[in-house]
Amino acid sequence: MALVTQEQISQYHKDGFLALEHFFTSEECDAMQAQIQEIIADMDVPPHSRTEFSTKHEEQLQAQGSAEYFLTSGDKIRFFFEKGVFDENGDFLVPKDKSLNKIGHALHASDAVFKQMTHASKVQALARKLGLENPVVVQSMYIFKQPHIGGEVTPHQDASFLHTEPLGRVVGLWIALENATEENGCLWFLPGSHTSGITRRMVRATLGTVQRTQFIGSEREYDSSQFIPVPVGKGGLILIHGEVVHKSEANHSETSRHVYTFHLMEAKDTIWSKDNWLLPTPELPFPSLYT
Repeated sequence: MALVTQEQISQYHKDGFLALEHFFTSEECDAMQAQIQEIIADMDVPPHSRTEFSTKHEEQLQAQGSAEYFLTSGDKIRFFFEKGVFDENGDFLVPKDKSLNKIGHALHASDAVFKQMTHASKVQALARKLGLENPVVVQSMYIFKQPHIGGEVTPHQDASFLHTEPLGRVVGLWIALENATEENGCLWFLPGSHTSGITRRMVRATLGTVQRTQFIGSEREYDSSQFIPVPVGKGGLILIHGEVVHKSEANHSETSRHVYTFHLMEAKDTIWSKDNWLLPTPELPFPSLYT
């Protein structure tokens, strides 16, 4: 991997994103893919995912189970499935490894391979190049973008979900473990859209005794013609500013688009919002990137 230049860092600050080809080696990508297969082999599927509920009351219980499973996933390895991959008996309609949308949100802390990749010396060097003084890892995900069923991700800003005071303290690192192409759902960005703040937030809310999430504010309307595709090859890394607007299209192709992604927060002089869906826990305070 070539060293990141100051010119590239300036480009990142201007556009809100930066693609760096060949950041990880093919072997490192293969190691992450092999490790996720091990994790899937030992997967424990949560009941709320398996069941197709019929009554309103049962649907509510399913939604609560789903919300709790999501809200308590910040310090664990949890499994999130594509729609329609279970039959009415809760059995898989597709192979297990083809059923998943993503696995999150603490691979960086709970698994040795992903921990090593997250804290790789070249990642630490990149963070230093960005001027991060005390970056901490707040979450990580393995995203599958399955062939034919990998759904679209609508335009959004990561800071809507990972909110800080002040804004501008979160950066995503998105690593293509397979070629990410326009056909299989690469990222699209709205260049320069990281400078106008955010208009929508997902927050924790309590309904009676039940914790769930809700949105406050609303997403802006975006002109789809202004987005540009950013395909990257296997091993490529995309830096994503917390407020840049980005999306990905559905995957109708024959090939998957596996990705490992994690988010850093500059912890110096930053408050992590207390009503974020994701909160550090006594078991897992946000670990420092610098080791």
